[in-house]
Amino acid sequence: MFFFAGDEEYLREATAARVVEAFLDPATRDFNFDQLRGGDVAPEALASILATPPMMAEHRVVVIRDVAGLSAKARDVVLAAAESPPTGLALVVVGAVPSGSKAKFYSALQKSALSMEFRVVEANDLPAWLVQQASDAHGLELELPAARALASAIGSQLGVLGSELAKLAAYVQGRSAITVEEVRAVVGYIPRVDRWAWFDLVAERRIVEALGLLPTLLEAGENGVGLVIGMTGQILRVGLAVAGGRDALERELNPRQRWLANRVVPLALRWSAEDVDFALGEMLRTDRLLKTAPLSDRQAIEELLLRLLARFGADNGAALPSRVPVPS
Repeated sequence: MFFFAGDEEYLREATAARVVEAFLDPATRDFNFDQLRGGDVAPEALASILATPPMMAEHRVVVIRDVAGLSAKARDVVLAAAESPPTGLALVVVGAVPSGSKAKFYSALQKSALSMEFRVVEANDLPAWLVQQASDAHGLELELPAARALASAIGSQLGVLGSELAKLAAYVQGRSAITVEEVRAVVGYIPRVDRWAWFDLVAERRIVEALGLLPTLLEAGENGVGLVIGMTGQILRVGLAVAGGRDALERELNPRQRWLANRVVPLALRWSAEDVDFALGEMLRTDRLLKTAPLSDRQAIEELLLRLLARFGADNGAALPSRVPVPS
């Protein structure tokens, strides 16, 4: 039995589909495949379906979605099947566990089944997810700038991103890598600046460039709190590399992010521990200002960048954008 939980529906469903494909004989699909919704199925009908043996095949596959909609009696039926599976039954239970739920049903299901939780992929993790998905699903290298461009153009809808990846895989026609040029050709519009490249500017201490591109970033739909969160995550990674090197950084990165070490470790050479502490303190201060002070997002982020600029100095002698006051 399998239990796929979590709030990321696309990943839950994609994993469930792979299980169905692995266990179900296409030749006998009509006889050995049932898809049910928890809120619609009666306990008696569910018990009968789960007890039905495979017909002319090794396995019978039953998928139950909307697990939160199962009645108390239906939950008992599911747990009984999980604890003592009928011969040949591949039972797949899919659904998000209600926030704050203390129902013992879910913990019992996790113990009895092969369980996986699929959390929502955060915006900052989208390029890493795309790189991994391109490799796993299509055997292709998705170059990081291309992954960032795709995420910037599409947003966080994993189903749409997966569909666009499939189009890109067909478009490159056997080539081993997907570049920004291919993304532009297939997807069309790509924002002039993306949030990840902008976070890199801050981590590279190219503050004047970051100031110049801030209006474009905000006009593309970014907000101050989101930018502070992204900057903070980037500088925290830099701080880990400053304090403990690559090993310390890789220990804290989740599996989807470990490739980031190759980018972050060189950045850490520009920073001291004191610099990291200063930057994180300023980002915390800006987060509080955004939530309490009557400042626009642009004003708050500009002030943060100017305070960083005052400490680190201008990069490569670059001139400040005309609208931004020179810090004293």
